[in-house]
Amino acid sequence: MVEVMIDVEVVYAAVDRQVLMPVAVPEGTTIRAALLKSGIGQVFAELDLTECPVGIFGKVIVDPDTRVVQSGDRIEIYRPLLADPKEVRRLRAAKAAEAKAKNQ
Repeated sequence: MVEVMIDVEVVYAAVDRQVLMPVAVPEGTTIRAALLKSGIGQVFAELDLTECPVGIFGKVIVDPDTRVVQSGDRIEIYRPLLADPKEVRRLRAAKAAEAKAKNQ
């Protein structure tokens, strides 16, 4: 019996570069298995593909070890945030308020 292959993409954006890797996987492959098959771990040795957070087209996938990829999926590997966006906005607003108070 012939194994049906589907095409997906694996993408990762490091601080200094971005990589998009097309990969053909057998139908029924999980997200995590597709990541491992893609070879992106050799390009970015710092990635732990068994634990990294991932998503498909901007939607976080909570169960990549069981979720099966569909043809055309773009699997995105997410980096941890360096700063909490809410905290950054709060600090920026406080700084703006302080500058405004000094100018009055």
